[in-house]
This record gives sequence, C-alpha cells and structure tokens, in this order.
Amino acid sequence: MFLEFFIWGGWFVTLGTFLGNNLNATGAETGMAYSTQSWGAIIAPFIIGLIADRFFNAEKILGVLHIIGAILMFQMSKTTDFNVFYPYVLGYMIAYMPTLALVNSVSFNQMKDPAKEFSYIRVWGTIGWIVAGLAISYLFHWDSAEGLKSGLLQNTFLMTAIASAILGVFSFALPKTPPKASKDEKITISDILGLDALKLLKNKNFLVFFLSSVLICIPLAFYYQNANPFLSEIGVNNPTGKMTIGQISEVLFMLLLPVFFKKYGFKKTLLFGMIAWAIRYVLFAYGNSGELSFMLLIGIALHGICYDFFFVSGQIYTDSKAGEKFKSAAQGLITLATYGVGMLIGFWVAGKISDTYLIAENSHNWENIWMFPAIFALAVMILFAIFFKNEEVTYKDQ
Repeated sequence: MFLEFFIWGGWFVTLGTFLGNNLNATGAETGMAYSTQSWGAIIAPFIIGLIADRFFNAEKILGVLHIIGAILMFQMSKTTDFNVFYPYVLGYMIAYMPTLALVNSVSFNQMKDPAKEFSYIRVWGTIGWIVAGLAISYLFHWDSAEGLKSGLLQNTFLMTAIASAILGVFSFALPKTPPKASKDEKITISDILGLDALKLLKNKNFLVFFLSSVLICIPLAFYYQNANPFLSEIGVNNPTGKMTIGQISEVLFMLLLPVFFKKYGFKKTLLFGMIAWAIRYVLFAYGNSGELSFMLLIGIALHGICYDFFFVSGQIYTDSKAGEKFKSAAQGLITLATYGVGMLIGFWVAGKISDTYLIAENSHNWENIWMFPAIFALAVMILFAIFFKNEEVTYKDQ
C-alpha cells in the first residue's frame, strides 16, 4: 500500500507544473494529460473483469502492470515534447488504474475481518503519498525555484519508475490471490461497468445524488490539475510538501466522519463537503505567497472535508441504497461516473479555463481561474440542497 500510493503521489501532484515548465504545455494539453486518469478508470474494469477475475492471480497481474509502469515512467522522464509524452502517460494510466483494485483484492484475500483490518493497511497508502510529496520538496528540492529552472522536476518520473519496479518485483512475493470467477463463466459489459445498478436511478433521491457526484468532479479536477502549478507560479516555497497537508487532513477527517454522520445526518454532511469546495477556491483566489499565505494553507487543509465528506459519504450512501445484490455494481457505476466521466469533463474544463486566463508564459490570472470552480461548486450545493430529500442513512463504523 505504501509503495502503491507513493508511486501515484510521486508524479501526479507535480504533473501540471512539469508540463508547464519543462514541456511548455498549454492548459488544454495539461487537461489532456490529467484526463488519462479518467481513461484509465474507464478501461480498468475491463482489465479486472475480463482478465484478473478469470485467468491470473491478482498478485501476478499487479507485478506485471507495475513493471510495465516502471518502463513507461522511465520513458516519460526522458521526453522533451508533449506529443511524445502523451502516449506514454496514457499507456501508464491504463496500466496503473487497475492496480488500485488489484492491491485491494490482494489485501482483502489475506484478512479474516476486512471491515476491521483494512483501514489499518490502507492508511499506509496515504502515508506513502505524503512521504513522496515531502521528499520532492524537502529532500530533493525538485520543485524549488532553482529546481524548476534546472528542469529537475523530470526526476519525479525517475523516482516513480524505481518505486514501480520495486513494487513490480515485490508483488510476485505477495501471498497467492487466485481468480474469483471461472474461465468459462459468462461475463457481460453490463456486469463489468456496473450497469445493473442503473435501475437505482429510478429513485429520485439517488438520481440527484448521482448527478451531483458527477458535477462536483468538475471543481475537483481543478484542484488536481491546477493547485501545484498555481502554488509554484506565485512563489510558494516547497509547494508539493505543503500540499501533503491535504492528505494529513484526509486521515483526520476520516476519523471525524462518523461523528458528523451521527450528529448531522447524510444530507448535511454532504453539504458540508460541497461548501468546503467553494470556500477552498475562494481562499485560493484571494490568498498569496506573502501575508495571506495562511489562506492557501487553510485551502489545502480543507481537502479532508472536501474529499471525505462528499466521496466517502457518497460511497456509504450508495452502499445503503444498493442492497446486497447490487453493492459491487453500484460502487462500480459511481466510480465510473465520477473518476471516469465527471473528472474527464472536469480536466477538459480546467484546461480551457486556464488557457483563457493565461496572461503571459507561465503567468495566469489565478483569481478568475479559481472563482470558476468556487461558483460552480456553490451552484451544485444549492441544487443538491433543494432537490435532495433528507433520508436516514446508517453509518457502519469500520
């Protein structure tokens, strides 16, 4: 888990800054690069459903995909042109995104009580992401003003390639996790994409939640794509290291989620998450690297509320609505809708807005860029508040 998320955090956070500084990429091109995550999320269920669940042990596929990833990451570290870079990053994300499910499968297979044990294992993933960010900023200084001038940010791909190769080899030593389904068992596209859960959309409340989940991913994409380039451009020291405050906050608010759920209920908890998105982007719009730098740090720290209160609460709500028969299908459908479709639209919009407010090379009108997702998140929150009828949702504290 540590290596799995060290790998993701080791290049994805600084990708936008790398593309702008090293490859002179436009906002639209940066959006294309980030949207490979969405294409990976859309294609991943097919790799899992058609191959991993039927033919090969999960730990072996995990090893092969990370070794392929290591090769592609090494190639990415050598590129100087976006047109060469893009096929590598697309190939990498198609290989990487299925590993998120595979690493969970290997974990669950070794546990007697996953509900109690998994969180203690999964937290090491968040620690891995944090360590990667701290290493980039405070150990190697690749994202410092001097590091950016020297083009050192490409070393993030080299670091990730090494970690990916280590995890690839290590995966073959993990306990055996055989396929769940038989080779002859019939499987349909509907099964793979969780389309059986579409009947849940007949429920008006679930439909409102589903559409809100897709729409809130547009502001979410702005954070992933623009936060690091924004902090670097306005002169914040050690931006990648400071962004790890978001992951620390994620862990803390995960612990607070049951308290909020019990006291305020599902609807209000989700509304807290949505308003946090709007507040965060207003803080980004009006903060700076000088006297108002505290506003940027608060904006980063709000990541825990933004992510946990909406997405984790949403997973719990989906689980409660789906029932035993459609649990997996419903979670698959929500993942496809958010990380697939929603983020795909979000990265495209973020790229277009960034290009619209480009003043000069590596200089943007960030106030206008950040106000767009702030207003958008507020609009989604208002629509959700009006159309979603409050209902009782049980939180099973794990």
